Amino acid sequence: MAPITAPTSLPPLRRLAEYSVEDITRSLRGIRQLYWPPPPILAIPTRRANRPKLLHLYSDDDKIPTPDSGYASAVVSDDESDEEALDSGDSDSFDELRADPLERTFAIKWLTGLIGRIDELSSDDPTVDADDARESLLDDTTALLAQFSRHEEDETDCDITRTFSFSSKSGTIQIELNDAPLSTADHTSVGLQSWGSAIVLAERLCASPASFNLLDAQPLRVLELGAGTGLLSIAVAKLLRHPATTVVATDYHPAILANLAANLRTNFPGDGARVSALELDWAAPARDAPFDAPFDVVLAADVVYHPDHARWIRGCVARMLRRPSDSSADPGGVFHLIVPVRTSGRHEGMHGTVDEVFTRDRDCVADDPADPADAYRLAILDTAAVERQGAGIGRADEAGYRLFRIGWVR
Repeated sequence: MAPITAPTSLPPLRRLAEYSVEDITRSLRGIRQLYWPPPPILAIPTRRANRPKLLHLYSDDDKIPTPDSGYASAVVSDDESDEEALDSGDSDSFDELRADPLERTFAIKWLTGLIGRIDELSSDDPTVDADDARESLLDDTTALLAQFSRHEEDETDCDITRTFSFSSKSGTIQIELNDAPLSTADHTSVGLQSWGSAIVLAERLCASPASFNLLDAQPLRVLELGAGTGLLSIAVAKLLRHPATTVVATDYHPAILANLAANLRTNFPGDGARVSALELDWAAPARDAPFDAPFDVVLAADVVYHPDHARWIRGCVARMLRRPSDSSADPGGVFHLIVPVRTSGRHEGMHGTVDEVFTRDRDCVADDPADPADAYRLAILDTAAVERQGAGIGRADEAGYRLFRIGWVR
């Protein structure tokens, strides 16, 4: 039996010449065993869970793409490879991997790219004609792609309504969200789904709003970056009932913003003033209302998918977050960021870019280029490690989460 690994750990196509026909054949067997495992020996009735409709999130270009400044880009590089195979006895890991739409998309992209590069492979077996071996491999690859296509045709694009209940001191916070199908036209449409980091942070801020600087006794301005389905912004708007509080949920892509606006209408029927959905580009933050005034709290969950994202977010937050006043008792606004800890796969170690960008040890340069005399800069005030949550929360490659509290320092 071929070892089953995450599709994102398949041999990188750019280095395909380093592998043999036999190597790639084993990889194809692993894909087949992951998505179409053989039936159990015992004739026990089983029910296959519905799998999400897979849509092509990646471009056909093998080059590393320009990162997206509005939301996390789902495009990956063939050179980003995870060499660790999953434990073949861990059925829960297989189930999570099999249900992961991004892993499944990567497998299809890899198979598609392999068809055009099969001639680069050699054979380790001198008794087998290399041309025949490659032709057989091509047949196997196209057969696998056909199986993926048949499953896609059998599955229906449909929205999923998810209901969340979070405990708070004032009672249960109920949130209803629409998770829309991923878009074929926009590879960054991962924001149409609710991800584990947002769920973890929403639960925590509902349980202890004051720990996240969410005080209902005073009017606050709250901004969410990369809001996606709007879980955090909706939770905050339900928690903070001060009539002068402003909550702004932002994202960059039209499909995500449309779904976000629909979720706001669902949770605040007839009360659209509670929270608004607006476009925001991290690399070029807007200056018009409501972005013309600083925010007391900035929130973000699972928004760092490229090394440039943390840097862009830092620049955006430096412009948007309320700075300390002349009073020594006023530390200014606070930025709460939660990111998954991924120890394998294409986004391995990406949480470390947050440490690099917001470190206290960076050069003491003011974060307001318009005011060179201003010595304030953003830095990590503290961090908390959060364990991986229960089944159904988070992606298969998430080992846990890191929660950052970022604020102004001199």
